[in-house]
Amino acid sequence: MVTNPRIEFCGEWYDVADDEPFYIGRDADLVIDENPFLHRRFLAVSRENGLWWLANVGTLLSATVSDESGQVQAWLAPNARLPLVFPTLNVLFSAGSTTYDFAIHSHSDYFATSQLTSASTGETTVGPIHLTTSQRLLVVALAEDILRQNSPGRGEIPASADVAARLGWTQTAFNRKLDNVCDKLDRHGVQGLRGGRGKLATNRRARLVEYAVSTRLVDADDLILLERNAAEVEAAAAETDDEAETTGSIEPS
Repeated sequence: MVTNPRIEFCGEWYDVADDEPFYIGRDADLVIDENPFLHRRFLAVSRENGLWWLANVGTLLSATVSDESGQVQAWLAPNARLPLVFPTLNVLFSAGSTTYDFAIHSHSDYFATSQLTSASTGETTVGPIHLTTSQRLLVVALAEDILRQNSPGRGEIPASADVAARLGWTQTAFNRKLDNVCDKLDRHGVQGLRGGRGKLATNRRARLVEYAVSTRLVDADDLILLERNAAEVEAAAAETDDEAETTGSIEPS
């Protein structure tokens, strides 16, 4: 027997019926937000041929979908759909500067994921993506608002200039590090971080946050990196002030 899925968003639960699609968007069964960048009907959950499906019925936005472990991840583009084959499916998407996420609990057990990251058959597999300390710090700073959530909901992605200032970096340094992170993930096959023909995608910060959170590339435990960096920036500023005072106190001979 197939159990009807339930959707969790901002601490509230929504039941999905058998007879008609359940729409998610700006003006839908589940109203995500009144964000003008969000489609009136963006995603739909429906049953067909004995399976429940998640479909992107919008025309511009895409969604990042992953299982609960973060080991299985897909990019759901407009007109695409996928079956709900995991007990819990996490959905993240961005509209403007805001990123939203909700969970679909379908109680399906067609597939299960394990903690194994490599195959024993000799086949080549893609291993974990390793970030440098500064790259991880950048991603955590962009995703902070989402990582601090206790339940699926919404979070703002800060402007590049604000993140650079907070981390004590120049805008040039921030852009270079962001380029490096996006290039690294692009080489691993992550979609949406480049616009084609060597051009960077305009919404790459949002896509980077979606991928990083959905695949557990960063999580709430990494928030401590922001505290450590803030302490280092404060200490460096204090040292600079001390040097300035010392220099200013020397009387000319």
